[in-house]
Amino acid sequence: MPTPTELNLHRASRVLEISFDDGAHFTLPVELLRVYSPSAEVMGHGPGQRVLQLGKEEVGIDKIEPVGNYAVCLHFDDEHNTGIYSWEYLYNLGNNQEGLWSDYLAELEKAGQKRKVLPS
Repeated sequence: MPTPTELNLHRASRVLEISFDDGAHFTLPVELLRVYSPSAEVMGHGPGQRVLQLGKEEVGIDKIEPVGNYAVCLHFDDEHNTGIYSWEYLYNLGNNQEGLWSDYLAELEKAGQKRKVLPS
């Protein structure tokens, strides 16, 4: 599994930029990180138990805390901080970002919800 070489939070644009030692580089929107938090609160305790997160368009990250040498805990400004983001999980989010984003939008639509459009 690749390991990160750089991790940068861009608060104004609400993205987390991460580079890995295999040359992979991802720019992950904070909203995506929040709605796919690996916490039990979001993912549940088993397959098919994921809870759709609503209203996370403007969520930010207040703090990034290392967890050993294998992960980080992201402290979001909506007070969510129970997800442990392993390097493998972040790498997979980056690799599958487009599909995950499409799935999230489809889940919102199915639930009769819409994302708030933010000004650029």
